[in-house]
Amino acid sequence: MTIRFYNTLTSQVEEFQPIDDRTVRMYSCGPTVYDFAHIGNFRSFLFADLIRRFLELVGYDVQHVMNITDVGHMTDDAVADGGGEDKMQAATIRIKEDKKSGKVPEGAIENPDDPYQIAKYYTDAFLEDARQLGMKVAFEYPDQILHATEQIDVMQAMISKLIDRGHAYVGADGVVYYSVESFPNYGRLSGNTLDHLQSGAGGRVSDENQAVKKHPADFMLWKADESHIMKWDSPWGKGYPGWHIECSAMALGKFGVDTIDIHTGGEDLIFPHHECEIAQSCGSTGADSFARFWMHARFLLVEGEKMSKSKGNFYTVRDVLEGKVTNRPVHPAVLRYELLKSHYRANMNFTAKGLHDSAGAVKRLQDFRAKCEAASGGEVAEVGNSHPVLKEFIDALSDDLNMSGALAAVLPWANESPSDPAEALGVLSEINTVLAVAPINFDDDASSTSGGNGDSDVAAICRQIDEARAAKDFATSDKLRDQLVAAGYDVQIGREGTTAERPLA
Repeated sequence: MTIRFYNTLTSQVEEFQPIDDRTVRMYSCGPTVYDFAHIGNFRSFLFADLIRRFLELVGYDVQHVMNITDVGHMTDDAVADGGGEDKMQAATIRIKEDKKSGKVPEGAIENPDDPYQIAKYYTDAFLEDARQLGMKVAFEYPDQILHATEQIDVMQAMISKLIDRGHAYVGADGVVYYSVESFPNYGRLSGNTLDHLQSGAGGRVSDENQAVKKHPADFMLWKADESHIMKWDSPWGKGYPGWHIECSAMALGKFGVDTIDIHTGGEDLIFPHHECEIAQSCGSTGADSFARFWMHARFLLVEGEKMSKSKGNFYTVRDVLEGKVTNRPVHPAVLRYELLKSHYRANMNFTAKGLHDSAGAVKRLQDFRAKCEAASGGEVAEVGNSHPVLKEFIDALSDDLNMSGALAAVLPWANESPSDPAEALGVLSEINTVLAVAPINFDDDASSTSGGNGDSDVAAICRQIDEARAAKDFATSDKLRDQLVAAGYDVQIGREGTTAERPLA
């Protein structure tokens, strides 16, 4: 089997072969924990989860590491050198207002001036969201998720090595800068080569501080700043690290190798963040490459428009799950499916209709699984990847994660009545190790019926409706039915009794 992925570094689809036989080392840029992660962030995170789950399905051992940025990510992050204010520092002001308005629950962040409390609150929120959406790396926390503030010594060691190798220097302002001119391949990933970068493209550049840099595009590795809200001792003065050095140091430090197999993130990170990561990592190790494959998910739109708070179309995961898009709760499996179903290299248009369609697809898979379990008595047959449906699913994902083709293999099949339910259950189980939307014990809180092992109160009300109808007490049965409908359930009354099911979206 040949796996082919698009490599941003070469701008072409290439055959994927790990450096180390059956082991894949993959690093993903994670959230900056100054606020809740939004659905655009999670599209990128789930894209990485999809890569991992697919590679594991076909037999690879995937070592997946993600970072938590809790210092050094500046508000002006579209330029290499950054500028503005540390996002964690800026959050202290916002949190005070959010506490007054009730957006931050009482007792959640006792001291809004403490960035570590803010980071913990939003880290916990991210992990809760990530686990609800089935991200495997979140279940491995803290072994595979690294906090920048806990890796300062690793960053300082890399900065020292860069200085020793002539790739970094201490500017006249006391800031440690990376010298972009020392790395001939700077700009290869993004196309922003030095001859294309205009004066001032490095961010915090003015007539006054241009003189302290060797090149205006040189970017910060460490800044001595006693006034910064988070600071550590260093050979260059008490201060804090630059955003870019964090990921380089954490990736190479955790894996203990010079080159990893895959690095993922959103397309907004290609420049400057990932471009700078390459320069730092290769500069410190002397290796030709930091990551063999650079893979990026494209932007997410909402109803055809760029997501923004000013437009009122900015959604976090919990906004969607709580019903702010569809006016009723959405099951996490539906949101996961929705964020995965579009090809990662195409802009995704997130819509209420899309969520509704995804709910139908998830329900189809859930019902198919339940039907197979009932028919097989719970027996799950072992199946090989040569099974026609599973093979078509794998072949599609092997073609640069062609999710449309993969789902086209599964969904029509899930409409059929299988001749061998145990075999079908085995196939679906393998497919679901990637999709992660149709587990055997589906979340009963979001999908409970009178015939299942879900909400016992709902099942009891369904029985009361049947008893009332049997006694021709239709006023009581109608009242009970209206009670369930008001609670958000779809109620079906038929010859075999009453069932109530909460829609998935």
